Amino acid sequence: MFSLRSASLLVPSARRASTRSAVAHSRLSSTVAKARGLTLPSFSMQNKVCLVTGAARGLGNEFCRAFVESGCTSLAIVDLKEEEAKRAADELKAEFEGNGHIDKGSLNIMGIACDVSSEVSVQKAFKEATTEFGRIDSVVASAGIVENYSAFDYPFDRIKRLYDINVHGAFFTAREAARRMIPDGGGSIVLVASMSAQVVNVPQPQTPYNASKAAVRHMASSLAVEWAKKNVRVNTLSPGYMLTKLTRTILEHDQELKRTWEALTPMGRMGDPEDLKGAVIFLASDASKFVTGSEVRVDGGYCVI
Repeated sequence: MFSLRSASLLVPSARRASTRSAVAHSRLSSTVAKARGLTLPSFSMQNKVCLVTGAARGLGNEFCRAFVESGCTSLAIVDLKEEEAKRAADELKAEFEGNGHIDKGSLNIMGIACDVSSEVSVQKAFKEATTEFGRIDSVVASAGIVENYSAFDYPFDRIKRLYDINVHGAFFTAREAARRMIPDGGGSIVLVASMSAQVVNVPQPQTPYNASKAAVRHMASSLAVEWAKKNVRVNTLSPGYMLTKLTRTILEHDQELKRTWEALTPMGRMGDPEDLKGAVIFLASDASKFVTGSEVRVDGGYCVI
């Protein structure tokens, strides 16, 4: 039988529940407010030593910017010519320390000369970087070239050079990185391939390039399995058509080609190099600590259709 007394007992209980709910909501709102403008700590590159090949310009240089923007203060910019690598390092340091967001003298960015097609040169570059920083946590193998010749007209010496840089260079870089990461407990290696590893680009002829990037993609998968229990992760980043400074210069004289590439891309545009920042940070950081042997395509949907 429902009594006045039992009904009166329910009121304080309901009030307490309502109060607890209000407090919980207040705490949640406070937590959300504090989290605004922040991201998951696992995406941070703070206290990590990073090395990027082919980094004096183009996509490699964009990856370096992404690392610094994500908290990296120890970075090796590796490229073919020492002068260009050091200049890129100085420019990057001056830009970030000069914008007021990073204290002057807090960035240690070094430029290193390296011909990635030479195993000895790659070994020397890694020795120089580890001598300076003591270890290497994240490596991006971004050095690569592309040329457009028909299969019948492609000179053999240029085919060999392309494979030496794109394939052998990626392998030498990954191997030297792993040799240093394993004793230190692991690390992340990102091999830059291309959507060309999966599709045949048109209308430009580039068979050796496409094959080289397919080799890089499978190389990453194979190394990922080989080094998985050593806590060295190896993944592939595959860009689509990107509007780098070089590409912009080329397309200025061939607007029809630009329109063709845009029309073939479901998103209707070419990518901006900045579109790759999130993907490379994900793969290089602890945010992807259970991801290895994977490929992240950033191609505006090109490979979907």
